[in-house]
Amino acid sequence: MRIPLLILLLAIALLFNFQFIDPALAAEASTGSAIFSNHCASCHIGGANILVEHKTLQKSALSKYLENYDTEPIQTIIYQIQNGKSAMPAFKSKLSEQEILEVAAYVFQKAETGW
Repeated sequence: MRIPLLILLLAIALLFNFQFIDPALAAEASTGSAIFSNHCASCHIGGANILVEHKTLQKSALSKYLENYDTEPIQTIIYQIQNGKSAMPAFKSKLSEQEILEVAAYVFQKAETGW
């Protein structure tokens, strides 16, 4: 129930082009930062990508390379974290659903506000 509500709030914010981070999302992102540091930063430090240089975690790259990012950014990031793709491993068996949500919130927040 928590993820659909979060997605709905983000969709409304994007529809009206709000530039804010929901307090609940900010809390998720705060914890997500530590998880990101432990599991993702070795390849994505500072939002970069050490393996495929142009596929960064910048908003423009996420929009270009992740299908549905422009319409469902959080859900798209969650899917990518869970399932991986190409050189990126899947984390669905390494991280809990809550941890994946927290990392997704962190990546979304940083993509929106700048790494």
